[in-house]
Amino acid sequence: MLNLSDFDYPLPAGLIAQEPLEDRAGSRMLVVNRAAGTWQDHMFRDLPGFLRPGDCLVLNDSRVIPCRLLGDAGGHAVEVFLLRKLDHGGHTWLALGKPGKRLRPGASVKVGPQLEIRILETRERGERVVEVRGDGDVDSILESAGHMPLPPYIHRNDRPEDRTRYQTIYARQPGSSAAPTAGLHFTPQVLEQCRGAGATAARVTLHVGLGTFQPLREEHVEENRLHSEWFEVSPEASQAISAAHRVIAVGTTSARVLESASVSGRVEPVSGETDLFIYPGYTFRATAAMLTNFHLPRSSLLLLVSAFGGRELILGAYHHAVRNRYRFFSYGDCMLIL
Repeated sequence: MLNLSDFDYPLPAGLIAQEPLEDRAGSRMLVVNRAAGTWQDHMFRDLPGFLRPGDCLVLNDSRVIPCRLLGDAGGHAVEVFLLRKLDHGGHTWLALGKPGKRLRPGASVKVGPQLEIRILETRERGERVVEVRGDGDVDSILESAGHMPLPPYIHRNDRPEDRTRYQTIYARQPGSSAAPTAGLHFTPQVLEQCRGAGATAARVTLHVGLGTFQPLREEHVEENRLHSEWFEVSPEASQAISAAHRVIAVGTTSARVLESASVSGRVEPVSGETDLFIYPGYTFRATAAMLTNFHLPRSSLLLLVSAFGGRELILGAYHHAVRNRYRFFSYGDCMLIL
């Protein structure tokens, strides 16, 4: 049985990136070779040099929505954090909220002059089902009234520039409550250089939510369960991925899509929910290489990367990154696992 404590590592707080680099592609990239059991320091701009004809980069094109809402409930300041739509009209959502005592069923939250949120239901793990009412198109109101959902380890308020910087350049499907951060490093120029190296790119979608970023609660890894998240693989993406000689997941979310959609050695066109929890012992069916940022200790994302690269090799690489002052987490540096 695996323990979460086996996937811990010491991280000085000063290495947690609070700001994005001015240049998206200016990040460092630690290249981990699974076969050789080694790692080397590189820059993200070097990525095209590791690609070859027949490679396919799988990009998660989900777009982060300004889903953090600051409002008033009966004269008290509250926060409602929208996770995902529960209906097609966008009026009913699954959400988190604080303080919880102000957000019981029946409570009403005013967010600016155009938006009201009613708490309909409290679920077992503290999530709320809420109704979002707006004077006009709800999605448009959220764009103006909401705040970008920067992770809690970034100790500052969001700023206007985060609306573009905490977003991949290829984001197009609104629905995520956190960014698929491995993709934040790409620029149009780097993508073009990847194509010049002979690689193709396929876009899939996974709307990042609780299944990706909620902390694991149980010490025994196998006793944890992830929340489900919506994903989609189009027929065009399925065809491009299936034609590739080597499939490179850009981010853990893309890896979860690939593995969730893999049937008999082929990534099939599909849309639906996935709660796939990948940890050491899992056999990858579709993912041959992975680009990923550095992840929190004891997290499901670190478990997934350890399943792909091997726990000892990945934690050894993490210790190297700490010693060499890599920048960690969402706005930090990245790792290419070959």
